[in-house]
Amino acid sequence: MGLVAGVSLLAWLYLCFCHGRFWTGSEQLEDHAPSPEVWPDVVAVVPARDEAEVVERSLGSLLCQEYPGRFSVLLVDDESRDETAAQASRLPDPLGRLAVHRTPPRPPGWVGKMWAVHTGVEAARRSSPNAAYVLVTDADIEHSPRNLARLVRHAEHRGLDLTSLMVKLDAARGWSRLLVPAFVYFFAQLYPFSRVNDTRARTAGAAGGCMLVRRAALERIGGFATLRGEVIDDCALGRALKRGGPIWLGLTTTEHSIRPYAHVGEIWSMVARSAYTQLGFRPLFAAGTVVGLALLFVVPVLATLGWPVHRDTTAALFGLGAWAVMSATFLPTVSLYHQGAAAALWAVSLPVAGVLYGAMTVDSVHRHHTGRGAEWKGRVGAGADGGAANSGGS
Repeated sequence: MGLVAGVSLLAWLYLCFCHGRFWTGSEQLEDHAPSPEVWPDVVAVVPARDEAEVVERSLGSLLCQEYPGRFSVLLVDDESRDETAAQASRLPDPLGRLAVHRTPPRPPGWVGKMWAVHTGVEAARRSSPNAAYVLVTDADIEHSPRNLARLVRHAEHRGLDLTSLMVKLDAARGWSRLLVPAFVYFFAQLYPFSRVNDTRARTAGAAGGCMLVRRAALERIGGFATLRGEVIDDCALGRALKRGGPIWLGLTTTEHSIRPYAHVGEIWSMVARSAYTQLGFRPLFAAGTVVGLALLFVVPVLATLGWPVHRDTTAALFGLGAWAVMSATFLPTVSLYHQGAAAALWAVSLPVAGVLYGAMTVDSVHRHHTGRGAEWKGRVGAGADGGAANSGGS
């Protein structure tokens, strides 16, 4: 037990000090970047599938953007079975910014969301031919009034091909209070923001809820058609764009997801639909991931709380040290969602989230091998068309 607990502690010390400062949350938009001499035209493309409950708030926040340049919004209705398009069409639009586009039938081999984004970008090319940037944002994201201006100012100042924000997710109730901050933490662990933003590093990623893409760079990679089969499309876009230019990924507390995750099943489905994809559908990688999660999250707890049974003081101290480092690195992320003593309590609870995310990974493998694949919003991976797994439209 002492040896295993010691390995766990060393692993956490490595993650804390040698893994791109992933846990610090220091990558955020500059508040004082200079404004461009001429504000470029921007068009927002918003893929939406069955988003009638949230589309009014999300689109309303886009239509009210305080942007000095020309800005238009295109809602792409991705075969919604509710009143998404009708809700959007009824929104007040005094500046005439909004248009609604319905996706044509999806060809074989296209993931649902990528087909919606691709057709939306092509429609935006016709309606806004002079737009230098495309803002791809989900239909459940509520933007602060100056978000677009800040994004463009940041992108222009740094010459970025992609500027993306990990928005603040809803963590107000139920299991989301633990699992949502842990999701952000694990994402940053997989894609350390500082390394994504370092042109010398190979790490590339993006957060699909809010992505400002330079149109010339998008055309350079062949547009979203090159991502037609991608389930984890945002990170695939980041990788494709970083091969030819700088990209940037950061945190924000002013842009919010308004989709509630009250039940563990909702978060479970979100993770399980893509975890095995993230692992490249490789069983050995999946097994190694589960073993690694056990080493990181189960061993410290067993070594610490199991001392009355195993009586190995060295193992208990190593386990306690690993648990302490783990909690300390989680605290900055969890503090974005909870304050005071509550934040410390949730930080100490990270092993519970680690075990649950391990179980979600196992379930993702099971779903893949039972033909359910990336099931999401009524679409199931490896469908009748023989194409790639289908994600939702948002």
